[in-house]
Amino acid sequence: MTVRVISRDNGVGLSRDLHLIAQVLRDGGDDVQAVGFGGSQLVNRLREGSLWAARGLRGRVQTQLFVERVYQRCLPLARHNLLMPNPEWFLPKWQAWLPRFERVLCKTRHAEGIFAALGCRTVFTGFTSQDRLDASIAREDAFFHLAGRSSAKGTQVLLETWRQHPEWPRLTVLQHPKVARPGPPAHNIDHRIDYLDDATLRRLQNAHRFHLCPSEAEGFGHHLVEALGIGAVVLATDAAPMNELVTPDRGLLIRVARTRREGLVEHALVDRYGIEQAVEQALALDAAQCAQLGARARAFFLDNDRAFRQRLPDACRL
Repeated sequence: MTVRVISRDNGVGLSRDLHLIAQVLRDGGDDVQAVGFGGSQLVNRLREGSLWAARGLRGRVQTQLFVERVYQRCLPLARHNLLMPNPEWFLPKWQAWLPRFERVLCKTRHAEGIFAALGCRTVFTGFTSQDRLDASIAREDAFFHLAGRSSAKGTQVLLETWRQHPEWPRLTVLQHPKVARPGPPAHNIDHRIDYLDDATLRRLQNAHRFHLCPSEAEGFGHHLVEALGIGAVVLATDAAPMNELVTPDRGLLIRVARTRREGLVEHALVDRYGIEQAVEQALALDAAQCAQLGARARAFFLDNDRAFRQRLPDACRL
């Protein structure tokens, strides 16, 4: 089967997803073309033109899979069109194009419910993340928060809470300079406002026993799943879809203080008290309990990865 995967090539998360999906489909035996649109309107129009020229020469491609974004001018280029959206980024103007997609492939049950309610034919595929485990790196009883470029990771309330607890272990926060708000320093906060190379990031992930992920919303949650994959004790927001991935048998949940509606999803916000409760719960765990949660987290990661690699090629076959 020939599949064209289309997404924005933003150099970070969407680029990674684009190439991950393409590779999984290739591993499943499909002939795959990955098409990434960038920030230049001129370059994008030229890329569209080349796709239309290919249709003129060879006819329509069998299947197109649009990842997150809808490029409506590309819809006539395939016999079958599929969509894999991230609900929190799905724009209202794209809803009019939903009937043009034969299936909506859903990374989470949360997304499945949202798009089924919009009248779409949904298929749950799940999703996966890179395996970041490095068992040679010793674990410290410290906390790690990967904020990246997102403003919806609960970073500010987490930093404010940690400053109120000088007795807590070290919290390492990795954040992009464009969104970082450092605030006053604290002896137990290592706020790294920088971009790290992949090897350094992987070492940091594996060196911390506890990963704090108080996200407001997620399309999937790579930082959550990578943390589960290394067998960390993961603290995540007790709201969908975060609590689909991090459940009480393989992690700890942070109570939601309030919600606000944005587009198709409810953003779940945590507060100081929810973070305090979850962190104190984590600190009360003994070594055996941490190991048990970590083993269950790792087992989930492996099972989820295998399932996604089977579901995605099946979902693309019409």
